[in-house]
Amino acid sequence: FDKTGTLTKGVPVVTDYRLIDNAIDEKEMLAVITALEYRSQHPLASAIIKKADSNNVPYSDIHVEDFSSITGKGIRGKINDKMYYIGSPALFKEIQAANFSNTIEKDVKTLQKQGKTVMLAGTENAVQAIIAVADEVRESSKEVLQKLHQAGIKKTIMLTGDNHSTANAIGEHVGVTDVRSELLPQDKLDVIKQLKTEYNHVGMVGDGVNDAPALAASTVGIAMGGAGTDTALETADVALMG
Repeated sequence: FDKTGTLTKGVPVVTDYRLIDNAIDEKEMLAVITALEYRSQHPLASAIIKKADSNNVPYSDIHVEDFSSITGKGIRGKINDKMYYIGSPALFKEIQAANFSNTIEKDVKTLQKQGKTVMLAGTENAVQAIIAVADEVRESSKEVLQKLHQAGIKKTIMLTGDNHSTANAIGEHVGVTDVRSELLPQDKLDVIKQLKTEYNHVGMVGDGVNDAPALAASTVGIAMGGAGTDTALETADVALMG
């Protein structure tokens, strides 16, 4: 199973937003973050856009230059000649933001243990804000997994690009037998191939574009929702319409 939009509802909500640097204006920072997320295809972007809209933060006319996606890690873009980054804590470790401290790391871990996905925002010099987003688990997920286990499907595995703590919290809640996290689309495909060698038959349930390679490689690919992405529907063997 893919996690986001399959075992979870795929309707994320911003639960926490706080600034690291108090010299920055909270609304201005949210406008910068949203202007970048507005250009991203990431499922979590919608949560940030919703938050900005509900706080009347204008972002659509902010001029963004050199926008680019950093696969599996985040996004970046230039606003007023300043390069901003938004992404996983790993991204800020990689660009070696000077103020990436133990305190920030502790905050991140606390939020992740609550099953939230945590993103940081800032420049290459400093982390400026922490945003946590939660995606509700579908009410039916737990029951479906119990029924599958009762029906004799012994191994149920959740695949996700999300971090280990968040993934484990959700995996435990829904009752999958195994959790594989921090995966890029290519890694999901590798997991399917490896499981096929081991078990011969693997069914994969997913929804997004990211899952297309894994859906194609599985014995039976099942796409969630007839309104899902075209790529997933083209690749899957079964499309669940509702």
